[in-house]
Amino acid sequence: MESQVRGGTRWKRFAVVMVPSVAATACIGVALAQGALAASFSVSGQSFKVSADYIHGEGFSQYGAIDTGKTLDNKGAIHPVAVSAFADARIQKMCQSVVTPGIPLLGSVTLQLTAGDSSDQQKQVRAQNLYIDVEDLAAEKAVFNDMEIGVSAGSMKNPPMKDKDQASPNGFGQQASSVDLYGVKQTAWATTAGTFTLPGLSMKLYSGTKECY
Repeated sequence: MESQVRGGTRWKRFAVVMVPSVAATACIGVALAQGALAASFSVSGQSFKVSADYIHGEGFSQYGAIDTGKTLDNKGAIHPVAVSAFADARIQKMCQSVVTPGIPLLGSVTLQLTAGDSSDQQKQVRAQNLYIDVEDLAAEKAVFNDMEIGVSAGSMKNPPMKDKDQASPNGFGQQASSVDLYGVKQTAWATTAGTFTLPGLSMKLYSGTKECY
């Protein structure tokens, strides 16, 4: 039976590994915002799931790219993705989960982050220059304003295409001045943002599999 983890000697070793990774993520966000770090890296051997009740994005673009990295057993891997980019995004009730399988003596462990669980816009997740490398995306409803389909990826304006060595600037793309997405569920390999503000952030570890959807 899945149960929330509340402590124990064995879990302390796992927490020592996971907590620094959260701090490192915050540092990466600051470095991106300051232009000190390119928004390109070798992705981990694990995809992760993200869900949201509602996303409003200003300046939307989307195009195809390739993420490269390693599998958990250290084999080379490539992942075709659709990069969804937002100049500015507001997210209501965001959940992010990643399952780490095969931990000795523990089995699978799920790390779950939640934030922005409020109808008050001031208490929702906010992100600027947000890029999500997605392999699967579903939404109950999507509304695009000033939509342009068939734009070359290299001519994206708001925000522009990143990782040009991993995507063809002449490839297919689409863009819109704004977008509203409802009931979002997506599987992603990477997320980068210039700034990422998460009111009401909560991080929990669960034994077994307890994904956002």
